[in-house]
Amino acid sequence: MGGIAAIARTAGHRVTGSDRNVYPPMSTQLEALGIELIEGYDAAQLDPAPDVVVVGNVMRRGQPVIEALLDRGIPYASGPEWLSREVLRDRWVLAVAGTHGKTTTSSLLAWILEHAGLQPGFLIGGVPANFETSARLGAAPFFVIEADEYDTAFFDKRAKFVHYRPRTLILNNLEYDHADIYPDVAAIERQFHHLVRTVPGGGRILWNAADERLKETLAMGCWTPREGFSGHALSEAHWTGRAAGGVEDFSCFDVLEEGQRRGTVQWGLIGGHNMENALAAIAAARHAGVAVERSIEALHSFTGVARRMQLRGEVNGVRVYDDFAHHPTAIATTVDGLRRRVGSARIVAVLEPRSNTMRMGVHRDSLAGSLAGADEIWLYTPADLGWDAGDVLAALGGRGHGRGDVSVLARDLAQTLRPGDHALIMSNGGFGGLHGKLLAELERLHKAA
Repeated sequence: MGGIAAIARTAGHRVTGSDRNVYPPMSTQLEALGIELIEGYDAAQLDPAPDVVVVGNVMRRGQPVIEALLDRGIPYASGPEWLSREVLRDRWVLAVAGTHGKTTTSSLLAWILEHAGLQPGFLIGGVPANFETSARLGAAPFFVIEADEYDTAFFDKRAKFVHYRPRTLILNNLEYDHADIYPDVAAIERQFHHLVRTVPGGGRILWNAADERLKETLAMGCWTPREGFSGHALSEAHWTGRAAGGVEDFSCFDVLEEGQRRGTVQWGLIGGHNMENALAAIAAARHAGVAVERSIEALHSFTGVARRMQLRGEVNGVRVYDDFAHHPTAIATTVDGLRRRVGSARIVAVLEPRSNTMRMGVHRDSLAGSLAGADEIWLYTPADLGWDAGDVLAALGGRGHGRGDVSVLARDLAQTLRPGDHALIMSNGGFGGLHGKLLAELERLHKAA
């Protein structure tokens, strides 16, 4: 929604908005754009009446501003509906969908197109460092969008991505998530197939050929040429990659098309999952007319995405990272990528089970396994978590620790960290400012020593 606000501002509209507990990087981005942010959802926000209200999917019936909106008959639309009507209608849309990797892959694709001189528009659920903004209107025709499967609005329960009508579609993966919206993974597969149905015959679908659920989804019917990608050699994978340069963390890898090497990427990212994200972006950019060699060149200067393995600081040899991982698969691949980078150095994983699905306890049986690659694990276990984290901590043995207060967590965690450690903090929210509190505690302990 912040990205849509930024695009509307660029398009010449006066934009205001409301939310609760907004945190960086979005809060600072909105402030820099001169977009007024109002705390809370009271009806007074509609005075004077706006020309149109773009309604985010956090809004519900019963909230004062929504009841006033309906009673007064003010025009309104969902974010995806407004974007489709006002921005995407005449653009070549390149959409990135999947349970994991959407933000990074969208950022990679937008940067490749930018590097090629195409000045794409984009709307991304994070802030790519190469752009320092999550959204822009850009120049026609290309527009890159992170295509989310979450529902659209209180009045439109379809997935957001069915509004986007892409010509180029990346399908990264498909797992069960959003348990507050979907009863099972089959319901998510149906939404993904609705998206597949919107891609024209002259378009292109790039899909993860190792993902069985995507294979099932495409088997429901596909009317668009498609190319598979994978980190491993598979019969259905047109694009593959392999570690190169004598390193195993995929900070250097070869790009192969139908088994033939097309070039080598050397970049600042790590992990096999990011190599697959890059393969998908290269393939999608090629559909938009960018040569593979040009895409590889662009990736050399890709500088990452805020809150995706972002180094927040280092004190006395302890490095503190911020990562958005919040699903067991994403957690496991993030830990694996860091392990490949740091070798035998200690990894201390810190997790806030914050997403609706996590708070419902859906993933608790697989949580310990996803964290197994770390040397020490700290879970944030607030009183309102909704389930007992004791079984997860027990499965982790002496490596698992739980704390219900962020300040206490920062204090106790800092006392256990030692030079050479890598503290990997994972949350899809602000985590109560834990990153800053931990760095401050580390600094205090270092000065005291």
